[in-house]
Amino acid sequence: MPESKTGVLLRNCEIFTMPTYTGISSEAFRHPLDRQAEDTLRSVPGFDLVASKFVEFVYERPQYVYLMGNGIQVGPRQYASIYQIFRGCVRDLDVLPEPALFVSQNPQVNSYSLGKDQPLIVLNTALLDLVNEAELKTVLAHELGHIKCGHPILNMMAIWAMGVASMIGEVTLGLGNLVSSGLIYAFYEWRRKAELSADRAALLVMDDLNLVMQTMMKVAGVSSKYVNECSLQEFIRQSDNYQELDQDGLKQVYKFLLYNGGQGVMLSHPFPVERLRYLQNWASSSEYAQIRAGNYKRATAEGAVEVEAKPQENEAEALRRQIQEIKQEINRMKSK
Repeated sequence: MPESKTGVLLRNCEIFTMPTYTGISSEAFRHPLDRQAEDTLRSVPGFDLVASKFVEFVYERPQYVYLMGNGIQVGPRQYASIYQIFRGCVRDLDVLPEPALFVSQNPQVNSYSLGKDQPLIVLNTALLDLVNEAELKTVLAHELGHIKCGHPILNMMAIWAMGVASMIGEVTLGLGNLVSSGLIYAFYEWRRKAELSADRAALLVMDDLNLVMQTMMKVAGVSSKYVNECSLQEFIRQSDNYQELDQDGLKQVYKFLLYNGGQGVMLSHPFPVERLRYLQNWASSSEYAQIRAGNYKRATAEGAVEVEAKPQENEAEALRRQIQEIKQEINRMKSK
């Protein structure tokens, strides 16, 4: 049986031991709906085209360059306390290599992860202003769960495909019919299900269901000014009341419409009250108990998706080539 190790987190002046899952595979905690949604996504016509074009025209390096120029990289001498919390999460989920961590000046309460070979995590300043240290560790564990599962590259592909399809359509890259083909819907359905796996990663690291649910509640709609007037138990009761709406068949219709652009935008996350229920069910499962006991699948090769890359070339030459190709496509579009 794999050895169970622990880390330490200081919470409200008390020391709490935190679990460490040496050698854990993402398959140990990945939600089956995440796997199912990815299988569906990969089977939709157009996925292979998007994957090949994504590797050809867009990769993770530009995102890293942007953040290096427009954010603050977290390290031992920059946001040192955040870095120590982050290092603990990296250790607990056994994430290698250690991702880069950035703080971005942004009024939206949010965090996200990007990249594959050089993964990174971004924390918005509004999020840091809202959460305490334990909640911040929950957020970081959630994002590292995405990286452990190989989610960021698919997520970047989804965002890129949507942008290409809406901006320059089939004239430029042959992707203009993606929305009507169902590929964009499949991308977003997968993105929503991927959150369930990342929530499980957060629970594994924190080993505190109420804390993870409290963090979800804060991100969903807690004001730092009125935080003392918000109750986790009331939020859980709200989640229970939401589940009761299933008795009304129209609820599923409304939810589908809301998720898939009924209010002008497709939702990339499930409703927080739904995430609560999924996580509550897993927290009481034998599967979760076995992982906590040290009985989990060990890592071999991580990552949810592989896309074939062309042989590497000089970075400057590759960038010039890509820019030239994009210019040629745009000029061809203008000439029609």
